[in-house]
Amino acid sequence: MIEDIIPWIMKGRRDILQHVGIRFNDGTRKNGRDISLEDLPHIFGIDYWVSIKGRKIRHCLFFFRAEDGKVYCKIHDAKPNVCVRFTPWNEGIRDYALNCPACRDTAP
Repeated sequence: MIEDIIPWIMKGRRDILQHVGIRFNDGTRKNGRDISLEDLPHIFGIDYWVSIKGRKIRHCLFFFRAEDGKVYCKIHDAKPNVCVRFTPWNEGIRDYALNCPACRDTAP
C-alpha cells in the first residue's frame, strides 16, 4: 500500500525502502530507495520484500527468531499494513506468529 511507504520516505528509512520493489503505471520499476514523494501518484504496485538488486525474496528480512525461540519484527514501529496484525510476541497465537504474512514461502 502506498500509505506504507510515505512515512518511510519522509523519515529517510532507506533500510526498509531498499527492500521494497516499486512498479509504476508505465511498466517501469524502481527500488524503493530511489523514489520520492513525487513518484507516489504514479505507483501501480509495491513488492514486499526484494533484494537490493530487485529480486523477490521469499522471506521477510525483518523477521527475527531469538535464541529462546521467540520471534520478533525488527521494524515493528514502522512495519507495513500487510504486517500490522503480525504479533510474534503473542504466545496465544504462536503458530500464526511464526508465519509472517509478508513472507512468500517460509519464515526464517
